[in-house]
Amino acid sequence: MLYYLLLGSNAGDRLAMIQNATKLIEEQVGGIKERSHYYETAAWGDTSQPNYYNIALCVSSKIPPKDALKCILSIENQLGRTRDATNKWAVRTIDIDILLIDDLIIDTPTLKVPHPHLHERSFALLPLIEIAGELMHPVLQMEMDDVYEQCTDELEVMLLEDED
Repeated sequence: MLYYLLLGSNAGDRLAMIQNATKLIEEQVGGIKERSHYYETAAWGDTSQPNYYNIALCVSSKIPPKDALKCILSIENQLGRTRDATNKWAVRTIDIDILLIDDLIIDTPTLKVPHPHLHERSFALLPLIEIAGELMHPVLQMEMDDVYEQCTDELEVMLLEDED
């Protein structure tokens, strides 16, 4: 299976956090086939927070989606991610979202694929199309390039120079 993930951090050493998460993903989920450049973006939902660094990964894995989600949540926990039930937009040491898994559509209480807000978020779409622009959104039946063209998100997404 190919998992398309978005990693983000807006607390502490953002770059180191994403690099550590990438290493743990490779160790615990599967091999990294593609990776985007780093992007810096305003925080979605609460733009008064520090900016995020984001990167998209394509990971090849034999782990089924439910188990991959458990691994990803464990990695977030290992890297100090805490979930604040009272503040959905809290600052995050690391956030790892599953954007897509092959062409699967999954709708369970704990896992929704494709990510339900992917088509609304430039900070997720730009890194994703860098590594898989021709990929079809399994619900919208559009290539990711076209999904991005229709996205109305106006938050600035800045490409960063290679950091590693």
